[in-house]
Amino acid sequence: MGRSSRPTTVGAVTAEPPFRPDPTGAVAESPRFYRMRPTYISWAPYCSRSDSTARELGGRSYMVYREELGSRPSTVALKYALQARDTFRILATERPDVVFVMSPPVIAVLTVWLWCAWHRKSFVVDAHTAAFLHPRWRKLQWLHNALCRRAVTTIVTNDHLAGVVRTAGAHATILRDVPVEFPTTDAFDPGDQFAIAVVCSFNSDEPIGEIFDAAALVPDVRFLVTGNPKHLDPALLERVPRNVTLTGFLSTEAYGSLIAKAGAVLTLTTRDHTMLRGAYEAVYQGTPVIVSNWPLLRDAFERGAIHVENSATAIAGAVLTMRDDHQRFQAEARELRATKLARWRQAKASLLSRLRTCTAG
Repeated sequence: MGRSSRPTTVGAVTAEPPFRPDPTGAVAESPRFYRMRPTYISWAPYCSRSDSTARELGGRSYMVYREELGSRPSTVALKYALQARDTFRILATERPDVVFVMSPPVIAVLTVWLWCAWHRKSFVVDAHTAAFLHPRWRKLQWLHNALCRRAVTTIVTNDHLAGVVRTAGAHATILRDVPVEFPTTDAFDPGDQFAIAVVCSFNSDEPIGEIFDAAALVPDVRFLVTGNPKHLDPALLERVPRNVTLTGFLSTEAYGSLIAKAGAVLTLTTRDHTMLRGAYEAVYQGTPVIVSNWPLLRDAFERGAIHVENSATAIAGAVLTMRDDHQRFQAEARELRATKLARWRQAKASLLSRLRTCTAG
């Protein structure tokens, strides 16, 4: 979970501008892959993981999303049909050698598979946690498994989900997180008051009520909560403390400025095996984090982080600890950033090796 940038919009499709060459050397080790044209398809209004993965692999990222149709049962069939058409048009124009597709929704993966099967191209599934655990998509797990078996590999964020993919007879690649870059800006000025950036989307697995209650316990700390307030339960709106600001959906520059300059980023989930995108976006800016106390998150954020139970008292206590020992946590976050960059280079090389092997000839 997290908040992503919004590149230039073209109709119903969002496209990244051309990316710089790979800076890590992993692509340079594979001249053939360097000449490939990877394209990343995401049926979502935004996703920094998609954009960042495309950037790191030297490709282009497209957000294919008919927001005007929403997610209502009465319009979802039309929405998916139009997004499938948009996807076919993008791929017909790009003519990529390999297509990366975000899951969920599994219908996006099905659409990409159809195009790739017809044109004899390869595809990679980038499976988020919801593809396996969200009730809506668990009903179609049989289809997801079948498509993963036809993919070059399925990217997941942790060992548990990799085991699920492999049990289904498919190949899995673990990419715990991807380096994130944001434009530098002065859009956010924290001032003298200690500020916490709360990264959320107001999803059902986010303990928003507990976060508001925690903020009320530490009135001298400023909380800036991202996400579109229209998705917030109206009952919770009445519980917003005075030291909480609902920022609304932020521009790329404003969001990057917020998480880079805040004292810490707070992002929580009640769902196990969920990677918190907002947390690794923060660490890549050198900002410490407060995250839920799940095994996956303890492993992913072993330094520069406080892991908490999803209760108001625990969250408030973590905020005060972070404020009182902020210099140490910030130094640890910068150390963790360097460690994550090294891990990414290894994971990237493994992914490129898999692509090179499976697309040779």
